[in-house]
Amino acid sequence: IKILFPTSMSDFPHTFHIPVMGLGYTIDTPLKVARFGISSVVSIIEDHLLEKMRKFHANKAGLQFVPIPVTQADSRAKRITAYLDLLNTLVMKQVEQIKSESLTAGNEIVKYFQLSAPFSKWKEKYDAFLKMKSGTAREDLEKQLRDSILPGALDVNIMTKCDRTNYDENGEALSAEYSDAMAALRGFALSTCNSSVVFSAGMNPRLYAYCEQFNDFFPDSKGKLKKKIILKVSDFRSASIQGKFLAKKGLWISEFRIESGLNCGGHAFATDGLLMGPILQEFKEKKTALTEELWSMCSTAWTTKEKPIPQSIFPIRVTVQGGIGTAAEDRFLIEQFGVDGTGWGSPFLLVPEATSVDDTTLRQLSDAQEEDYYLSEASPLGVPIHNFRPSSSQLQRMDRIAKNRSGSPCYKKFLAFNTEFTAEPICTASRQYQHLKIEDLKKQQLSEEKFKKAEARILEKECLCEGLTASALIMNHVDPGHDLNAVAICPGPNLKFFHGVFSLQEMVDHIYGRNDILKNQNRPHMFINELKLYQDHLKKEVVKLSENPDIKQSARLNQFRSNLLDGIAFYRTLSISKNETESFHYRQSLQDVETDILNLEIQMTQLNEGVQFVKH
Repeated sequence: IKILFPTSMSDFPHTFHIPVMGLGYTIDTPLKVARFGISSVVSIIEDHLLEKMRKFHANKAGLQFVPIPVTQADSRAKRITAYLDLLNTLVMKQVEQIKSESLTAGNEIVKYFQLSAPFSKWKEKYDAFLKMKSGTAREDLEKQLRDSILPGALDVNIMTKCDRTNYDENGEALSAEYSDAMAALRGFALSTCNSSVVFSAGMNPRLYAYCEQFNDFFPDSKGKLKKKIILKVSDFRSASIQGKFLAKKGLWISEFRIESGLNCGGHAFATDGLLMGPILQEFKEKKTALTEELWSMCSTAWTTKEKPIPQSIFPIRVTVQGGIGTAAEDRFLIEQFGVDGTGWGSPFLLVPEATSVDDTTLRQLSDAQEEDYYLSEASPLGVPIHNFRPSSSQLQRMDRIAKNRSGSPCYKKFLAFNTEFTAEPICTASRQYQHLKIEDLKKQQLSEEKFKKAEARILEKECLCEGLTASALIMNHVDPGHDLNAVAICPGPNLKFFHGVFSLQEMVDHIYGRNDILKNQNRPHMFINELKLYQDHLKKEVVKLSENPDIKQSARLNQFRSNLLDGIAFYRTLSISKNETESFHYRQSLQDVETDILNLEIQMTQLNEGVQFVKH
């Protein structure tokens, strides 16, 4: 059977997408950009936010809004379905409106083609159209242009770790299909959207298996998939394991979305020193073999389930995101590694036409300095998360501590997973947990220094359920409820290079090299930025190991260091630019980081000897 790889990039208006950002920053991004052919991702984990935004957009569009109260059976899934159906309806109306417009300056149909990638064949046809004189040929081309308009995908994101068990009014645990992630998947599966679900944050076997319950994830009689699956992965091994698990159930992976472990926004899932370049190279070399293997598994499963088997192998897209900052980097990733597209996240926080950022936070981001961005332990999930020092959420957290009222009231409980002190799980950012944990800490008779360190780790936890939704509500003048209007935001470290507020046209032109909003500032290549983040991460892990010797952790750090050195060796084989100055700085940075990592050898050897001593 012939493998049908994705159609040429020139057939599509864009090669980039806007990834999910927080709970609310891309909550209605499809309504802002999909009509221009730009794909984006909506978080569907927070159904209270979706319900408020559904009411807002229904009223704005003059449509009837029928609320879905939390007391209604399966309210979470129904709220998600209703919101996605509304978005889908409104986007389709926008596209029909664009198609009906004349191709004259000022109309959005013109903006559609002006935004399109310069190498898109339809952008080229549009440029040719502008030069043609009136006549039959021009009219035929105008019809072709109008018919070529495609909306960007309205994709959704489910963070697989957010799969809390829910309870009824009597405190009894509900069955598995009513857990947060499972209900979210059901909400998407039953919607009218013809799009993809992005599974992020690792494998959830129960959630993945639940996809089997919905026919839209299987090929129809025409060999088409109405609902597709995208896996956000950090390396090829993870992609292979998760892909095979799903394929054995007849569930096809339409895209592997590779994200940098550390050079990204939101939660940071560091690899064991595996860098972006070597990871992309492995995908490039093994993509065809993996595609054939997954197809064979799916075909077997479809035969068993008596599902239609398409005549040609579905393509698997491979895209990459995390830290991309220039048009040169974007094109380099596509040309060097053959990826099918790129993701641009944090820079779009500075584009009001694309994301939902309130005015105060937008001003803070536009004027921010490098030290305002940092990797924190603020997430209740226990995973490092990128943070922003000037945010009002940070100020609120410090104010609560000063008033001896640390922690959040915790009304939504989406991240309530801790059972250290209670039978029913609670959130480590909650006031209840922090009070109990600090009281327990006082009983341990620690030195003042150790107590302060342990207390600071407890108090650093921040409420994300409220903080990551507040901005979208504030900018649309929707009451967040409970007077919780402090904004949390978690941009990636790449945003430190972007200053100002930009239009959609300016940002898209920057991505495609039609202008440069960075104004030629001295910005290291994205591979160097990621490498330095991993360098810092290794140093921090070495310090932790020196404080708490552990044989397994020692072995892991040795492998981590070895992987970084292998990555540096690979990067030396790449030609990242024709500009001699850029290439020199790139090579010099590789040398500097390599020297620093090699200098860790003595310290790590001493640590390994200490670990072995402790073991014996």
